Amino acid sequence: MSENSTFPWKPMGDQVLLKLADKQEKTKSGIIVMTGMDDFVNAQVIVTGDGLFTQTGDRIPVTLKSGDTVFIHAANIGDQKKIKLDGEDYVLVRESEIAVYNMQ
Repeated sequence: MSENSTFPWKPMGDQVLLKLADKQEKTKSGIIVMTGMDDFVNAQVIVTGDGLFTQTGDRIPVTLKSGDTVFIHAANIGDQKKIKLDGEDYVLVRESEIAVYNMQ
């Protein structure tokens, strides 16, 4: 479960609001990113929903929290997932659509 007291919007269920990172042409270690290597996109978790309920009423909480860095496959962030809130562009996806997240 995630709380971001300064952000006025909260996703429902297992949805996660992401802010896509600016595309980088070079990694921190100096590796040049080739064009066409856009399968995964880096994003930051802004806020998450509380999770889903099972048929027996048990809550399955969302694993991610505000501030986490994630990678999501580009196919999971089409135009139908883009949302504009308070003049800022975000992407709203289900937690299961996120490929990996940084645990550090």
